[in-house]
Amino acid sequence: MSQPSAETSRRHFLTQLAGASGLIALSSALPAWATGSPRPLATTRSGRIAGQLDHGIHVFRGVPYGADTAPRRFQRALREAGWNGVRDARSFGASAPQRGDADGRPMSEDCLFLNVYTPALRDGRKRPILFYIHGGGYTTGSGSHPLYDGVNLCRRGDVVVVTVNHRLNAFGYLYLAESGDERLQDAGNVGQLDLVDALHWVREHAHEFGGDASNVTVFGQSGGGAKIATLMAMPEADGLFHKAMTMSGQQVTAAGPRAAAQRTELFLAELGLGPRDVDRLLALPMARLVDALRTRDPSRVEDTALYFGPVLDSRSLPRHPFYPNAPAQSARIPMVIGNTRDETRAFLGNDPANFTLTWEQLPQRLREQQFVDLSPDVVIAEYRRLYPDYTPSEIFFAATTAGRSWRGAVIEAEERAKQGAPAWVYQLDWRSLAEDGRLRAFHTLDIPLIFDTIGAEGSKTGHDARARAMAAHMSEALIALARHGDPNHAGIPAWSPYTLPRRQTMVFDEVSRLQDDPRGGERRLYERVPFVQRGTF
Repeated sequence: MSQPSAETSRRHFLTQLAGASGLIALSSALPAWATGSPRPLATTRSGRIAGQLDHGIHVFRGVPYGADTAPRRFQRALREAGWNGVRDARSFGASAPQRGDADGRPMSEDCLFLNVYTPALRDGRKRPILFYIHGGGYTTGSGSHPLYDGVNLCRRGDVVVVTVNHRLNAFGYLYLAESGDERLQDAGNVGQLDLVDALHWVREHAHEFGGDASNVTVFGQSGGGAKIATLMAMPEADGLFHKAMTMSGQQVTAAGPRAAAQRTELFLAELGLGPRDVDRLLALPMARLVDALRTRDPSRVEDTALYFGPVLDSRSLPRHPFYPNAPAQSARIPMVIGNTRDETRAFLGNDPANFTLTWEQLPQRLREQQFVDLSPDVVIAEYRRLYPDYTPSEIFFAATTAGRSWRGAVIEAEERAKQGAPAWVYQLDWRSLAEDGRLRAFHTLDIPLIFDTIGAEGSKTGHDARARAMAAHMSEALIALARHGDPNHAGIPAWSPYTLPRRQTMVFDEVSRLQDDPRGGERRLYERVPFVQRGTF
């Protein structure tokens, strides 16, 4: 799910990486620290880089794909500057400016870095390339979290894995096209254009890292999935990736220019600026802009900071991602669309009171949190009919999941089916045993299962046989999609594409199964009212 209201809590679930180490340029003769063991060396368009070996995998971190964005704030990034000698690529680069701890990395407007994991260099093999886009809505996160480590995927599937940082929140999505300043015509979508630039870098360097430029799979969770859905409708991204997998992240509508301009006005007012104060805005310290990100978004019942996300600017984004239909430019791209059964337990589960709700308390809590404008009494009555054994708290978590996030995934899958485009849908029902099992199949649970990083810092899957089996099933599905354009593999039941009216869905669980239209009653309930992506109006 990509709503900013989940951001603080997803950082609670993704335990943060500690420490900060800067990048340094090395002389052409490697210094003493590099002489004790072989260091993998690669050549990029801007200079040579030295990485490290991890379980036989060549790892390069903090590799620049664009220049420092501070001198061109809110503008399309320029190509990275070159360097002499060999650049140390053992440490992650800076995270994009954001509120919070930024996955334990230093923050900087010089944040356009990616990380490459590969089994081999320059060997002429054409390995599938898996390009991961991190979550955190459009406002927080980085490609540097331990759960996103690509070593195990490389070892399991003989693939190349790339993770990426890009501009976020106001730095990446503040809409300034109406300022009249020609420099800022792309402002509103430069965060997306950073991803386009990173994909161009991957295409240019695929051979150096043992990958296939004609076989790139983008995959992403939460906000990362939403960014992928948006890329699927951006003409500049056409042809840069060939398969897609979204995990609990969807983008049906983008922000319209009026809504985006209203948020820009509120953000500028917090800074003491008017719409024409462009030069003053460009000169403000980074920290001042970060502080202003806390400005409240008036479109929401709950107290939530301003929404920043892609803008329907009729320039880099000429249409909504999945409205009124699936984008034609991406019809040929095989796509997997997934969600977890109990998404909102990840962030609404932080309040112990939500686990002890009474029938009297439930209507108001739903009014605040389900987002879709449907009478709580109607929702409660239907859930009690569908699931007569549910407690008020179980209805609360189920209804907020269906009304906030799952609805967008259903729409995307249905539009792909109408288009005749290949799409496979999954629902993760497999439950975490962490915190006495009360979180069940929560938002972010599929990340360590897909990456096969169940033992990494921040994972709540456990590391027992059941977790290892589920990680094998889900990571192999991603690898099969990347290699064959189809997620089927020997470890799971036959998985047929999503069609109407059957709505075939792979339910990943202790015993996985293909099921037609799971939660059909919930789907029909929320179809009674229109869906507009939260924050885009």
